Amino acid sequence: MNRRDFVVGSAATAAALTLPRLTHAEQADLKPIFAEIEKRHDESVKRLQAWIRQPSIAAENRGVSEGCDLTMQMLGDAGFQSVTKIPTDGQPGIFATLDAGAPRTIGVYLMYDVKQVTPSEWSSPPWDAALVDKPGLGKVIIGRGAVNQKGPQATFLAALHAIRGAGRKLPVNFVLVAEGEEEIGSPHFPQIVRRPEVIAALKKTEGIFLPEASQDLDGSITVALGAKGVVELELVSSGERWGRGPTHDVHSSEKARIDSPAWRLIHALNTLVSTDGNQPAIPGFADKARPLSDAEEQMIASAAKRMDENIAKQAYGVKHWINDVGWQESLEMLLSRPTVNIEGLVGGYTGPGGKTILPHRAVAKLDLRLVPDMTAAEALAALKVHLAKQGFPDIEVNMTGGYDPNSTSADAKIIQTELKVYRAKGIDPIVLPRSPGSWPGYVFTGDPLHLPAGGFGLGHGDGAHAPDEYFLIESANPKVQGMDGAVRSYVEFLYEMAA
Repeated sequence: MNRRDFVVGSAATAAALTLPRLTHAEQADLKPIFAEIEKRHDESVKRLQAWIRQPSIAAENRGVSEGCDLTMQMLGDAGFQSVTKIPTDGQPGIFATLDAGAPRTIGVYLMYDVKQVTPSEWSSPPWDAALVDKPGLGKVIIGRGAVNQKGPQATFLAALHAIRGAGRKLPVNFVLVAEGEEEIGSPHFPQIVRRPEVIAALKKTEGIFLPEASQDLDGSITVALGAKGVVELELVSSGERWGRGPTHDVHSSEKARIDSPAWRLIHALNTLVSTDGNQPAIPGFADKARPLSDAEEQMIASAAKRMDENIAKQAYGVKHWINDVGWQESLEMLLSRPTVNIEGLVGGYTGPGGKTILPHRAVAKLDLRLVPDMTAAEALAALKVHLAKQGFPDIEVNMTGGYDPNSTSADAKIIQTELKVYRAKGIDPIVLPRSPGSWPGYVFTGDPLHLPAGGFGLGHGDGAHAPDEYFLIESANPKVQGMDGAVRSYVEFLYEMAA
């Protein structure tokens, strides 16, 4: 959940973390593995630093091939016997398997790409992976990808190293898929997962798990039973396509007699939402949006009592929710409503001072968030039809990535195991119907696999997609685990999944 910056605060204080109390494996059986985790602490930290120091930015086509190769090497080092690079029409993916001779098999989802950076905004260079003391929290690694997702993923791999280092066989087998385009909307991920050999392997799994640093600063954890879908796209207005306005930038004095593609884009954008900008106004866009069920409303009502509204408002720098709704209704809106959002507007001159031009081209970057029963294909089609009917057939619609929503039952074994491990540590997780953010879990939960999927992991980090992104290595807070404690949680989870 933290991975997509859904910041919540528990009103109740989580109990201090204690030694695990598992049903399948007695505590004494895991002590040698826990000792190995401590012994390998520096090795685990260095592995994460090496991963962060390799930029892998799909949006800029920067270091992605090298990032794929490094990830493959790390998987092989962690014990995966078969690690294969899968070509796509975009960046390559990875298909890996680890046969431990165990009765049960788990699917794993990883990503090796990260968001772009503006180095001048960082207090520590984003590719240095520096260890920094963070007051009140402990020692952290600062770097792009530290929490999203290389920190949690490196921690999961550290658990595999520790189990093998203690002379144990892994309690489960693994089928792993990884992509290098998650941060641009996973446009080619289906080409990886839907290969016959990958589908056949995934069908043997109990479900899909993705490593996460799930703890908030008070030690609390939120478990999401799915995620919204998303469509990422550009709308482009240009004199060339329109047939009016200039085909190159001209002096702004010519506005008296020449049409403006920039104003045309603004008028087109205004038709997509209500006058306050808060409700999608695209006919057919949200017709299939599934309302919250009674059970989901009860989940949200329970969560609202345990989550701190003031912490959420402070985190986002806001004083009001839309229409001044209350806390519980704001959560219902967050988790049930599809959205049309402008990520950015670019056109003409944006540097210091003025530059008197009439630009020939303007671009809006949008994301559309989708709830269950909506699909990315239908949402995109509705947008195109709407623009044409509104008299804007010349506006280019370029989808850059996206996918459908995903949902998993609270009764699924993988979810129940997560909750069991958390509760054994004295943490009572908040459970919500879905995350308001997105990840491409639909390829697992939808046709043809219909597998449950969920994130898991103790530990903490913050700043995904932002400057000074960090992952907690050594915790000064007894309620929040550092890297070694997070590694232990993966060991416990794997042994409990084997039960």
